[in-house]
Amino acid sequence: MTVERFRYDDDIVRKFVWATVIWGMVGMLVGVIIALQLAYWKANLGIPYLTFGRLRPLHTNAVIFAFAGNSIFAGMYYASQRLLKARMYSDVLSRIHFWGWQLIIVSAAITLPLGMTTSKEYAELEWPIDLAITLVWVIMAINYFGTIMKRRERHLYVAIWFFIASIVTVAVLHIFNSLELPVSMTKSYSVYAGVQDALVQWWYGHNAVAFFLTTPFLGLMYYFMPKAANGPIYSYRLSIIHFWSLIFLYIWAGPHHLLYTSLPDWAQTMGMLFSLMLIAPSWGGMINGLLTLRGGWHKLREDPILKFMVVAITFYGMSTFEGPMLSIKSLNKLSHYTDWIISHVHGGALGWNGFLTYGMIYWLIPRLYGRELYSKKLATAHFWMGLLGILIYMLAMYISGLTQGLMWLDFDKDGYLVYPNFVETVAAIIPFYWIRFLGGLLYLSGALVMFYNVMKTISGVKAPADTEAEATPFRPTELKGAFHYRLEAKPVLFTVLTTVAILIGGIVETIPMIAIESNVPSIASVKPYTPLELVGRDIYIREGCNNCHSQMIRPLRAETERYGEYSKSGEFVYDHPFLWGSKRTGPDLHRIGGKYPNLWHLRHMEDPRAIVNDSIMPAYDWLLRDKTNLRDVKAKVRAMSRLGVPYDKETIENAKALAEAQAREIGQNLAESGVADMDDKEITALIAYLQRLGTDIKK
Repeated sequence: MTVERFRYDDDIVRKFVWATVIWGMVGMLVGVIIALQLAYWKANLGIPYLTFGRLRPLHTNAVIFAFAGNSIFAGMYYASQRLLKARMYSDVLSRIHFWGWQLIIVSAAITLPLGMTTSKEYAELEWPIDLAITLVWVIMAINYFGTIMKRRERHLYVAIWFFIASIVTVAVLHIFNSLELPVSMTKSYSVYAGVQDALVQWWYGHNAVAFFLTTPFLGLMYYFMPKAANGPIYSYRLSIIHFWSLIFLYIWAGPHHLLYTSLPDWAQTMGMLFSLMLIAPSWGGMINGLLTLRGGWHKLREDPILKFMVVAITFYGMSTFEGPMLSIKSLNKLSHYTDWIISHVHGGALGWNGFLTYGMIYWLIPRLYGRELYSKKLATAHFWMGLLGILIYMLAMYISGLTQGLMWLDFDKDGYLVYPNFVETVAAIIPFYWIRFLGGLLYLSGALVMFYNVMKTISGVKAPADTEAEATPFRPTELKGAFHYRLEAKPVLFTVLTTVAILIGGIVETIPMIAIESNVPSIASVKPYTPLELVGRDIYIREGCNNCHSQMIRPLRAETERYGEYSKSGEFVYDHPFLWGSKRTGPDLHRIGGKYPNLWHLRHMEDPRAIVNDSIMPAYDWLLRDKTNLRDVKAKVRAMSRLGVPYDKETIENAKALAEAQAREIGQNLAESGVADMDDKEITALIAYLQRLGTDIKK
């Protein structure tokens, strides 16, 4: 057989490694800033672009898509070339992928602080950027599958299976969740409304965690853990069970984010049951990873890379046990909307994703630059700083979350709420926000130590060469043996079966919600938003109010006592997008309409502490200065009409005049209360929206 000599493309791996390191520090720095803003509200600085509501989605996007995303691509490009015995299909496509992805990240870093957001969690980027993501993802997929087709290794190793599943599923999730109708270059509305939008969003949101933050990292684990341990993966058979059961079950679990909401009970129950079943394959993967180190546990004492990887896999096991537990309704009643969920999420992000990434980078850098790591002691110091930072962070949020949940649900012996004022529950957890800030700062400091260590390692290296390799090309012949053994040599069939496995759950859950009308009973009294209310809703979204406030009163006595009548699915049929929220740093707002006079809302936005003494909400005084933009209100109403909202032609044509007339009414009311010249200000539109919330049904 002819031996072919070639070079791996290590330059693209180095590019993605450095992007990972840099964006990781940026994303974590923003995380530390918003943690400080919750502990000390003055850290919002009174600047519109730097408030918590605008920076929070920047933090999540930077950590998920910039830090974790670049680490996935770095590890995938390195591992896949060696597993397939082939250079990437196209150097040009590799570089388009790299620079395209960085451009997307920079676009997010610009648009999110400017308030250009869809409000949909982990999918906040507006439609032009969504299109760019789709294009870059397709380019990456062509490059990846092209490499598979020209491989010299017959069989696809388990890491490749997880990379294939990730590429296919993320594409499906992104396309269907990002279906939106553009109004302008910076504004769009989701094609789904209310309950359907919530289900599709959390089908996407949960599986973004599954197929962007879990399956590709499992692919990295299956390659880099054996390399670091210098031994084979523990069990090939277990990896088969782990892969197929995980990708099939994961896609069903999204509705567990919507327990006790207006989502139909059948969908909630289905999400809970499949979440519980996920424990088995998830722990199968954890066991497979940890037992790869069998007989070599003594190496942990001296090898910081193994320390990072073993703790990462342990956090994976912890997170994939806690997640299903939190999907049990009786526990979810206590934990949902609280900081407990924040602790859970960061255990996965900082512990599983972060530590596996750091272990991988410490393993890769010497091999990419031909240098020994500058300091193992610094790498070990990074490990302990990171681990201590995670534990401090998580413990603070566990205590904070339990405190919130118990205080929200607490009744006295006479049947009255012990803490009827929401702000009492906020004041009680401020000390834990300070502790969370310190934990995050320590974790960030560890990342800075790694940056210094890596910089010292590569200092003086000039244009490192690509790795030379040689392999014998295989000839496609009929294989004998077990079905899966033969399947591993057929990438097209493997990809088709993977696609079928991940589509079943999504189809079963989403199609009935969209196609069967009885899943969302209509309420005759529910009417579309007026043009001014629609503009006010967009201001609410722009400022990121949904990051702290929910609009979903659960059918729990504590919530109906505190907020009012529980939320009905039919109330949200004109909400594009839905705004149910996932965290309550402030009270629920679904029944806020008519509860307070217009002046109360104005003063509250101007200076929250003038109204609620212990509030940690930043002031939004610019809303009292900035004029309401009504230039595109007609286009907004027309877009909503195209999405099925029943606006008549007269309302569409006269949208601006109607908005101005309603603004004058509110402005006149404010003038009578002592605040003049508010007719054309943004606060007036926001007040119109807030006063409408929850008023369409009889109380």
